[in-house]
Amino acid sequence: MNPIIRSGSSAAEIKTAGAELTSLTDGSGTQYLWQGDPAYWASQSPVLFPIVGSIRDGRATAGNGRQCRMDHHGIARHMEFRAEKSAENEAVFSIKSTPETRKRFPFDFEFQVQYTLCGKTLTVAFTAVNRDSGPMPYLVGGHPAFNCPLLEGERFEDYVLEFPEKEYAVCPRVLADGLVDVEHRTLILDNEKIFRLDRTWFSYDCQIFDQLKSRSVRLYNPATNRGVQVDFKGLDYLVIWTSKNGGNFLAIEPWSGTPTCTDEDDVLEHKRGVTILKPGESKTHSYSVTML
Repeated sequence: MNPIIRSGSSAAEIKTAGAELTSLTDGSGTQYLWQGDPAYWASQSPVLFPIVGSIRDGRATAGNGRQCRMDHHGIARHMEFRAEKSAENEAVFSIKSTPETRKRFPFDFEFQVQYTLCGKTLTVAFTAVNRDSGPMPYLVGGHPAFNCPLLEGERFEDYVLEFPEKEYAVCPRVLADGLVDVEHRTLILDNEKIFRLDRTWFSYDCQIFDQLKSRSVRLYNPATNRGVQVDFKGLDYLVIWTSKNGGNFLAIEPWSGTPTCTDEDDVLEHKRGVTILKPGESKTHSYSVTML
């Protein structure tokens, strides 16, 4: 049975497969999380580790030439996590490296995902621990997708993203192979706070905000003020995405780094935003979702 955590009338459900959030509801029973229709996108909120997005041809080197072989978003989302703790408002899940993971990510590690619900705010914390004999590079991120529209009778285009600060956002293009073309960019926000949703923005892939000043964003319908706020202090990149075929969701993805960029080589330690842990060292990265 999937652990369910509660705070007041709010509830969140998480499955041990991938430590993936599967439900987020408030006291009205409103389901904020996309429910994974495979006609559009079968996932809901995968955990991304030890890469985000893609590496060139699924390969990279790390740790003085050791080979990494990973598909999109890394290995954690495909693994069965152990439920370490399940309390009233908190659940903790963990994985450790195995002979199979070392074939793809050649390091000994521990990785933990903690969910804490307080009122209408869910905090998701990722902790990576280096159990290897040398430095370990990695990236990490969340990929929660939210129902958009949230309420019956609304349209996707009724919703906006609002940043607390005025942003000049010129987003790089994501290529067909998943790499990021940092030399060809599109103006998304011109000293503005409001990004109005339009499916044409996602006709080729996601939008990667790699130069934001803001550390939070609100997705909501101005007519109702209902939606979510995502806070991502400590995670420097924000990705927004929906399916090309018209899925009624928007993924708001706080990442510590980016997929491999066109101006980068294929050494994991050289990637934008990479964290490198010394042997025995650990680091926690977190974001939160508040239901509005």
